[in-house]
This record gives sequence, structure tokens and C-alpha cells, in this order.
Amino acid sequence: MATDYAQLIKRIALPAGFSPPATLLFDDIVATVLGREHLVEDVAGINASVDLIAETRGGGWPTEPVTEEGNYIDLVWHECEFREGYSFSYAVHSAGGEYLGCCYFYPLGRRTPLSEELISRDVDVSWWVTPSAYERGYYEKLFLALKQWGTVDFPFSALHFSNRLIPGSLGFAAIDG
Repeated sequence: MATDYAQLIKRIALPAGFSPPATLLFDDIVATVLGREHLVEDVAGINASVDLIAETRGGGWPTEPVTEEGNYIDLVWHECEFREGYSFSYAVHSAGGEYLGCCYFYPLGRRTPLSEELISRDVDVSWWVTPSAYERGYYEKLFLALKQWGTVDFPFSALHFSNRLIPGSLGFAAIDG
């Protein structure tokens, strides 16, 4: 009997004693643990990016502009999941402090239904950037950063990039890296 993975979540497995990094660096990109201190810039960034997020990241969020009250709850949820080691979400800034977007290391099966093909992967990686950051090439640069962070700063060897648009790919299809 074949296993139906579609309703399952594969937890992120980290080695004993591993502490997820609070800060990730790549070129002129600085990612820090996503939290309540990012509320105002996160709301502004999301609301400026609703259509671009749908086009590039895909998924069911956001479907409309967010409020500070609703996003505050999401940020606390991200903090709790980071602390518990369930998922790892980061606010992304330029080295000069400009808010660029967010990136996520999620358990497989959360954003994308788990399948026999995905069961061999370690983590689901996704990200989004603001329209201004997108125009300046940060969507592609953050993809490169995530490839490094996932395999150097985190101990993953098999990343699954679940964004709808993957830099370097033809069309809109998720690829693995």
C-alpha cells in the first residue's frame, strides 16, 4: 500500500546542540529573526507587495493588505515557531537598513503538499521582496543567499525552493537546489 504523504508534515531535523542563527549575512543582505520589532516595516512591505508576492512566491498569503493587529499575531507566531525549532523566518534588510522582504525555512508539507519526491528534502525554502527591491535585483540575490544559508549556516543538504518563480528557471515552476 502506497503512503499518502499529502496530509503529513515532515518536521525540520537539526543536529543536537545546533542553534539556528539569529543573523544571516550575504553580500549586502542582512537577515534577522522575524519578530514584533519588524511590525511597521513588515506591514508596509507586505501591503506594497501583495501582487508581487502572489506572482513570485505564490501560495495563499496574502490575499489582501494586512493590518498591524493581524500582522502582530503572525509575527508572534513566527517568534514562537523559531524558538521551538518548528520553522525559521527572517526579516531581510540591506546592509544600509532598508527593509527588503522576508524569507522562510519551513517544514516540508506546510506550504507544498508532501509527496514521495519531497520526502527526501530537508526543508521548504521560500521568500519575497518588495517591488523596489525586486527592481534592483534582490529577488535573485536573496535566492542565492538562501542557497548559501541553507547549506552553510544551516545544516541542510537538500533544499526545496517552493516559490512560484525561481531565478534562472524558465517559466513559473518550483525547483530544488
